[in-house]
Amino acid sequence: MDPYTHRPSSAHSSAFWTTNSGAPVWNNNSSLTVGSRGPILLEDYHLLEKLAQFDRERIPERVVHARGASAKGFFEVTHDISHLTCADFLRAPGVQTPLIVRFSTVIHERGSPETLRDPRGFAVKFYTREGNFDMVGNNFPVFFVRDGMKFPDMVHALKPNPKTHIQENWRIVDFFSHHPESLHMFTFLFDDVGIPLNYRHMDGFGVNTYSLINKEGKTHYVKFHWRPTCGVKSLLEDEAIQVGGSNHSHATKDLTDSIASGNFPEWKLYIQTIDPEHEDKFDFDPLDVTKIWPEDLIPLQPVGRMVLNKNIDNFFAENEMLAFCPAIVVPGIYYSDDKLLQTRVFSYSDTQRHRLGPNYLMLPVNAPKCAHHNNHHEGSMNFMHRDEEVNYFPSRFDPARHSEPVPIPPRVFTTKREKCMIEKENNFKQPGERYRSFDPARQERFVQRWVEALSDPRVTHELRSIWVSYWNQCDESLGQKLGTRLSVKPSM
Repeated sequence: MDPYTHRPSSAHSSAFWTTNSGAPVWNNNSSLTVGSRGPILLEDYHLLEKLAQFDRERIPERVVHARGASAKGFFEVTHDISHLTCADFLRAPGVQTPLIVRFSTVIHERGSPETLRDPRGFAVKFYTREGNFDMVGNNFPVFFVRDGMKFPDMVHALKPNPKTHIQENWRIVDFFSHHPESLHMFTFLFDDVGIPLNYRHMDGFGVNTYSLINKEGKTHYVKFHWRPTCGVKSLLEDEAIQVGGSNHSHATKDLTDSIASGNFPEWKLYIQTIDPEHEDKFDFDPLDVTKIWPEDLIPLQPVGRMVLNKNIDNFFAENEMLAFCPAIVVPGIYYSDDKLLQTRVFSYSDTQRHRLGPNYLMLPVNAPKCAHHNNHHEGSMNFMHRDEEVNYFPSRFDPARHSEPVPIPPRVFTTKREKCMIEKENNFKQPGERYRSFDPARQERFVQRWVEALSDPRVTHELRSIWVSYWNQCDESLGQKLGTRLSVKPSM
């Protein structure tokens, strides 16, 4: 048996062709016709099934993260953090957990080149003894917006123009001119790391703030960091053109070839933690997804390592149907009040139910490997064979019971309902610090990419002035360079 599925590794248990219902197919080459040259008969069930199945081979493309590649492996705990969390798969050094990872681009379409400037998705599904844990993140530690209310608009702005289906800079700089919180993310996207060399040579981050809870119920905020043991490497524009021109799937091929040759990719997992009682001690909101937690203030703590040592068996079954959701956690790991995370908890499962169907978690790649039981009966594509007579709870005829209590953060809420911005926006400090950390040549490349983006003929003088002002507030020398080259002065 394959440990990553619920059935034998080979699906070809019959020696002859059959229909989906198992009926033998004695001719898989010719349609049933009236004579050798006559019209095809509607009663040719095998033909109709074959065509109908083919017509439905492509499920709806992911709205974001459509282009991706997957691999399987394991996670091994190397450092004891049981004082921080009661998560079973983190219970002690040496414990190993099987997993599957999907790397992806974010904005571009399923067949797009893997050399385009774009964030990269970095999603890990742990198959633990207490159910699955989906750590869904990116290769950058921050994000464009801090509130999920803006997410659909943000994606619309980054996607192609709905009139021409062409991605255009004027739409991007127009939208984000209203959201200076995006500046920090742009110091990554428009930096050299904006085009990773491949999936093996890039960082991964949980991005959102989660909570760790120990056996005593003590809670800590946590951020997750993956660091590749082979280092971070990227492509400059001319290199990306050269690589992408010869192979649109260069990163997928590199991942597949590396694993096949025994050069297994490996990442170290680190965490940063904050006591919630100390969250007001910083000049930023620790739950703001547009901010990093400075490592000099909040050091990285090693946790374990991830090794990818097995290629997937089928791209459709283990990549296209592979589905993640930040809501899928295990005891000892919980959410925080991070506004973006709170919306992702709903949105990810909702989009998977639309894309794959209401029972997408029954699919082998998404199903837990531990025993599981519930009363989620029926619905589209529910293929689980059940013969129970009781599908309600509680019942004296069903021995299933509640599990032991699972700890959740004990925070008490006493405030009014309101829609408002967070108090500590501080949109300019961290982007400026990151820009100043670049060497002069790297700074020059960053400036030039912004000059090109703001030189789009449809970017107005007002928009250029706003962006020069934003970058000027991050770093005066950066604002001056942009203003000089674009012949504009800050608008504020």
